[in-house]
Amino acid sequence: MMTYNEEDLKLSSYDYELPTELVAERPVTDRESSKLLIYNEETQRVDHASFTKIVEELPEGSTLVLNRSKVYPCRLFGKKETGAKVEVFILSLDANNGAYPALLKSSSKKRVGDKILFEKGLSCTISKVLEGTFEVMFSDFSAKEVVEKIGIVPLPPYIRGGLSDELDKSTYQTIYAKELGSVAAPTAGLHFTPELIKRLKDKKIEIAYVTLHVGLGTFLPVKTEEIGEHKMHSEKYFVDAENLELIKKATKLICVGTTSLRVLESMPSDLVADQIYETDIFLYPGKKVLSIDGMITNFHLPKSSLIMLVSALVGREKTLELYKEAIDFKYRFFSYGDAMLIKRKGRWS
Repeated sequence: MMTYNEEDLKLSSYDYELPTELVAERPVTDRESSKLLIYNEETQRVDHASFTKIVEELPEGSTLVLNRSKVYPCRLFGKKETGAKVEVFILSLDANNGAYPALLKSSSKKRVGDKILFEKGLSCTISKVLEGTFEVMFSDFSAKEVVEKIGIVPLPPYIRGGLSDELDKSTYQTIYAKELGSVAAPTAGLHFTPELIKRLKDKKIEIAYVTLHVGLGTFLPVKTEEIGEHKMHSEKYFVDAENLELIKKATKLICVGTTSLRVLESMPSDLVADQIYETDIFLYPGKKVLSIDGMITNFHLPKSSLIMLVSALVGREKTLELYKEAIDFKYRFFSYGDAMLIKRKGRWS
């Protein structure tokens, strides 16, 4: 049984030093040639390989669970009627009485009724000011139509200052992305290629898909020193009938990424296929993870809820030890970086 102590519940305990040159600003040319750190919790063995070796590492008959949510170009750059520049970050394509949740960045004050002008004659108006977020309403078009016309891919700020280009439209998207709705990519899935998926299937490894739309929670840092006081924002998820059946009958489940794990840990036993659910689950040491036998994940930011989630699986000290080894072996970190496979104790062999 995983044990934890008071230090595991402190935000400062999840800090680590990362050389800036190890922050990946672009993915490797061939997605599956990224590095893979393999950790066997049973034997405590650590191996280093290319991601393509994942085919050999996964047991025949196991089921991989991937998040097929698709990133939409949610960053809009405009200006107020005064000429002040404004960045609008659309947090969801689901309207609430015609209004959409958003983050606004501007040097000037932001008030209800302010109009923001974009290129191509498009505009929006601030309809509500909330705590840290806003609601905006578009004239003549839906948010989905607007972002398709003028939206920019939402790279995290630690990748080239958050400024994306044409190449990111394809590289910051998994090859199996289908359901439009995320403001950030489920990045552990970026390592997969069509050829790799085929080799996995040839080995009789099932591929199951869930959909969790990544939202505001991804961007909000944990600010409370007592991490248990942190409140995760709710994110929507669903599973269709075919994939729900695959997950239910699986004998060994390996999730690809933190978002897939959050779905599996949140699913009620009576989950209804294709119905929209919401989860604000926050996993950290002391929280049991029951649904999976293994996990594929990238290397996450210091003090983030994601490194805490990994620590819920293998412990905080072991997680930081593995991160230190990855740094020593010059792994590339964060969204465009390398990956780790965790084989859970007592559940892998």
